[in-house]
Amino acid sequence: MIKIGVTGGIGSGKSVVSDIFRLYEAPVFDADREAKKLNDISPYIREQLSQQLGSDLYAAGKLDRKKLASIIFHDNHKLSIANSIIHPELAKHFNEWCKQRQHHPIVILDAALLIEAGFYRFVDKVIAVYAPAALRIERVMQRDGSVRSDVKARIDNQLPEGEKAKYADYIIYNDNKHSLISQVSEVINSLTGN
Repeated sequence: MIKIGVTGGIGSGKSVVSDIFRLYEAPVFDADREAKKLNDISPYIREQLSQQLGSDLYAAGKLDRKKLASIIFHDNHKLSIANSIIHPELAKHFNEWCKQRQHHPIVILDAALLIEAGFYRFVDKVIAVYAPAALRIERVMQRDGSVRSDVKARIDNQLPEGEKAKYADYIIYNDNKHSLISQVSEVINSLTGN
C-alpha cells in the first residue's frame, strides 16, 4: 500500500484532486471531515478540550465549533493546545483506517494542514496542488460567497505554496491549463508501474 498525502492552500482544488483519485478506486481519508467527527465522538478529545479550553465547548453532545474557533484563531498558544489534542488522535484514526484498507494499492490522505500538522510523516508520497493566487481567490469567493479581502486574509494565514512545494514529491497544477485527470493518472502510473 502506498499512502499519498494530498495538500494545497484554500481554493487550490485539493478536494477535486482527491475526488479524481476516488475515480481510480483509491480510498480517501478526508482529514477535515474526520477531525470534525472525532471532535464530537472521542471522549479523550472532549475531555481534554473541555479541561484546557473551557467546559462550555460542548453542547448537546457536540463541539461548538464557532466557540472553539473564537478561542483559538486569535490566540496561537490556545491553537497549539487544540492541535496538540486533536492531531495525535487524528493520526491514530488515520493509521487504523489504513489497516482496514490494506488490500488497496493506494490510499489518499486529503489534508489542508498535511505539512503544518506533521501528517506528511505518515505518508509515503506528498502531492501539492497548486493554483495561482488570483484563481484561488475567485474560486473561494464563488464557493463561499466571501469577499476578496477575507479570502486574501485566509490565504495569507496559510503556509505559502512555495513552502508546501518543498515537501512535495509531485505538484499538480490546477490552473485551468493542465488536465487534472491526466496529471493524477501520471502520478498513479509512476507509483504503480502501470
